[in-house]
Amino acid sequence: MAEMTEKVATVLVVDDSAFMRKLIAEMVESSGPFRVVGTAGDGIEALQKVRALKPDIVTLDIEMPRLNGLQALEQIMAEMPRPVVMLSAAGSELGNEMTLRALERGALEFVRKPSGPVSIDLSTVREQLRSALEAARAMNMGGVRTPAPDASAVLGETLQKKSPDAATRVVAIASSTGGPRALAAIIPYLPEDLGAAVVIVQHMPGEFTKLLAERLDTMSVLWVAEAIDGKLLRENRVYVAPGGFHMTLSGEAGNASIRLDTLPTMWGVRPAADPLFFSVADTFGSSAIGVVLTGMGRDGAEGLRRIRGAGGKGIVQDRESSIIYGMPQAALAAAGADRIATVNDVAPLIRDMCADVARGIGG
Repeated sequence: MAEMTEKVATVLVVDDSAFMRKLIAEMVESSGPFRVVGTAGDGIEALQKVRALKPDIVTLDIEMPRLNGLQALEQIMAEMPRPVVMLSAAGSELGNEMTLRALERGALEFVRKPSGPVSIDLSTVREQLRSALEAARAMNMGGVRTPAPDASAVLGETLQKKSPDAATRVVAIASSTGGPRALAAIIPYLPEDLGAAVVIVQHMPGEFTKLLAERLDTMSVLWVAEAIDGKLLRENRVYVAPGGFHMTLSGEAGNASIRLDTLPTMWGVRPAADPLFFSVADTFGSSAIGVVLTGMGRDGAEGLRRIRGAGGKGIVQDRESSIIYGMPQAALAAAGADRIATVNDVAPLIRDMCADVARGIGG
């Protein structure tokens, strides 16, 4: 059988609750070819166990005494990088903020902790954990090691937002696993006079997409916020699709508006990038740029094909800088690309392509 020959991945489980360590360890070992080689009760013990046991994967609680999950993650990534899945309790705003920072600093994915041993969310958490562990097996650690340039050096220290006009050009971005880190290496490096609206689908629950937009806004000269249904699309603004809603555009270039809906999931997610990309192709045609970044699965592949088929441009993240190469690989196979780029080259490419579209340059 295939299971007999599949390599077993070793896992270190870190949580300050003995009960939760036991529960998560049981869930890990029932999730497939994974074996728990040890547990730790806080960040300091976690670092000692990572050094001694050299696990393939670490599950890391975000809120712990002595050394919290974010601090432990930073040391793991600096000293002995490996896939890390963050575990966070629901309902904690501080926990959500720290989890998002962890994703920017190299954590692969996050999973909500179950609320108890017989809780109704147990099967959901088990499935999410299994998916995250499978992603960890496919993770490209080289993508985590790619350093981002200094945004202040590129754009200057002042982050003053300009008053925008209705958008006649649009940049549509799709990202999933590894996306928050990739977006933090792209959005802050777009210039204030980009001359296009930017619309983003990042696979995330609602409480995280709002935080993601707020964090990107503080780092960027462009205005960044969660999208609101019915709003006119304006240039030099960045709109993040809220978790739980598909985002599409309607109207025409120069008079396009945002639509949010709760239609069925696509590729198992909502928001999905393909509905957005389809509407971008229909609404903006040759004045559109589609970008597919790191992530599991194939969301955005057919959408990018539609954008390029309508005369728009396509950028696909390269294998080396992608945390997970699934979405870029699928997009390249289905749509091709005008450029394949490292994550740090995406922002300059977007800037140059927007300038080319404004001048009516093809190619």
